[in-house]
Amino acid sequence: MNITPFHDNETARQQRNLTTTQKRANSNTKEGVLVNNFIKDTDTCVNLDNTVDTLIISDRVKLPQKLNEDKIVKDKTLLPISGAALGVMGVFAGITAFISHNTKIATNMAKNMIKEKWLPTLTRNISINDETSQAIFQMVTNPNRKTIIAGVGVFSLTATAFMGKTFFDGFKDIWVKKREADIQKNLQEQLIDVETQSFSGKIQIIRNTLSDKAKELNKYIVEEDEAILPNFGKSTQIAFMGGKQQSHNEKKSSPLAFFALGAATVAGIIGLSYLSLKNLSRSKGHLRDYISYTEDIIGKVVKNSTEQTRKQDSENLAFLFQSIDASPETIKRLMEGIKWEKPESVTEFIKNTVSKIQTSAVKVNSHIGGDGTPKPAFSSFVDDYRAFLYNWLLDTDNAQFRQLFFGMTGAAAVSYGGKLVGDAIKEVQVKKINAQTELDLQKRLVSTELRNFKSKKDAAIQPLMEEFYKQVQNGKPKEQLKTMADNILFEVKNGPPFVYS
Repeated sequence: MNITPFHDNETARQQRNLTTTQKRANSNTKEGVLVNNFIKDTDTCVNLDNTVDTLIISDRVKLPQKLNEDKIVKDKTLLPISGAALGVMGVFAGITAFISHNTKIATNMAKNMIKEKWLPTLTRNISINDETSQAIFQMVTNPNRKTIIAGVGVFSLTATAFMGKTFFDGFKDIWVKKREADIQKNLQEQLIDVETQSFSGKIQIIRNTLSDKAKELNKYIVEEDEAILPNFGKSTQIAFMGGKQQSHNEKKSSPLAFFALGAATVAGIIGLSYLSLKNLSRSKGHLRDYISYTEDIIGKVVKNSTEQTRKQDSENLAFLFQSIDASPETIKRLMEGIKWEKPESVTEFIKNTVSKIQTSAVKVNSHIGGDGTPKPAFSSFVDDYRAFLYNWLLDTDNAQFRQLFFGMTGAAAVSYGGKLVGDAIKEVQVKKINAQTELDLQKRLVSTELRNFKSKKDAAIQPLMEEFYKQVQNGKPKEQLKTMADNILFEVKNGPPFVYS
């Protein structure tokens, strides 16, 4: 993340709790303070030595150790794409292999006539569980005066409920927003004391630092005794001294590696595509073998079938024809020459078998979805207060239908209204508690901000003080030392970190 003058603790707190206008004013104020503090009078011309003293420039300062570290990250953007492509094709190849294996298992079960293990087919049962959809279904399938009146009543109640819900939802949002504005205003009022404590504490730290450093620097400008120079250990020098410049350059990846990876990916895709097609072709081969094998079995059954075995043979033949989804022409061709006494028996068998094969849906259990006419089975399981209005409008003379409608509709309205009020109160209370938690956190963070500010201020001034002591040891004139001391104090007062950070 880029660090700017606005990424500090004080600003983070203010930006989180200020309005847009207040944020803009806060930013403008900060920019003005920074500009005013760092525009200096440049009318007086000084020589280079004065500039060195003014800016506290050391004779030799090593660069940071991390400056020349150049870690080149290998470009691996092609690897995820390659992996994704090969992965997708691999999954597809696996699916086709599963289809091929499943086809082989199914055809083997059919060849061995294992009816007990053969899974049954499914009936498509369409359940209409929405009252509006149910009303439309009734008007479409059974249009009459009652179903139309009941359907219009359901539509009217639906529209009324929708508009009422929209109004009360909006009313709730507006009420919550107004309470949120009050909470935010109170929070900002209470944060004034917190921000004042932080601001004044930082000012006090600067004043204290100015006082201490002024007394310390004054010793070397006024007094002649230099025996009290501080003794700097190795640890202090190491803290502000950069290490040897190290370079961790890594060899750049060759473009040939990308081409090789791309070629390998393309080859893998082609190979997996070929494997998928081969698996599908193998499935077709299994089906052709099974159809041929089943037709041979049918031919044997037809050849050996007699009038005495007609009933059992007709069941077996019907199962075999359905297992290969035989066409009417195939059934007629394979049934030629069967030795049944009545030709109409053969004609009826062919007709029934073709009808079963071509039938898209069967009659559903009457306890689930009715009698199954038309072929898709429809059922309705409704849990909706509007269903009671529909029933009442179908039979307005039934007083219990009327009572059920008013009772269920009233219960639904009271339930929704209660939930709406509860949610609104909960949201407001949560915002109040969050605001109080934010206030408590900011109060606790004041001491942390002050310690952080002082630590950074000391870190910024300490190298300047060390350079001052070094120049004292080198016997620099007191006039130049005074220039350095003035600028150190100026840096304490106006340098980073700033009062806002």
